[in-house]
Amino acid sequence: MTEPAVGVAAAIEGELRLLDPAVRASADLLDQVLHPDYHEVDTTGRLWDRSTVINTLTSGRAPRPGQLTASRMHGVHLADELVHLTFDTEARGRRAHRSSLWRLTEAGWLLFYHQATLFDAAPDVSDGASAGHGPSSGRPSG
Repeated sequence: MTEPAVGVAAAIEGELRLLDPAVRASADLLDQVLHPDYHEVDTTGRLWDRSTVINTLTSGRAPRPGQLTASRMHGVHLADELVHLTFDTEARGRRAHRSSLWRLTEAGWLLFYHQATLFDAAPDVSDGASAGHGPSSGRPSG
């Protein structure tokens, strides 16, 4: 089994790269981070495939969220070649819970799957309460 801390650290580093507007605007840089079989479910429930995400983000058709900040990032090494990350993001007052699966490939750790769910207030994880959902933008969250 690969070292759990190494896989989690690589997945966190990859997620943080994806928060960089320069990476999100570059097909070459996105190509280095997204798995060939990448899929995403955005905040509206829409399913995106890899090529559509890359084309949308790099064409200028997707609204730019501005500076994205991440918090509460936590990773779990599920198997030799699989890491699950959960975290929250905020941009322009919009908050989202995020969940990502990262797979180890010959090219390194690549983002295989991502899902985002909008929320209005900080959840109280201790009692299992869930927050409501806010408005959606219909853009890839990758």
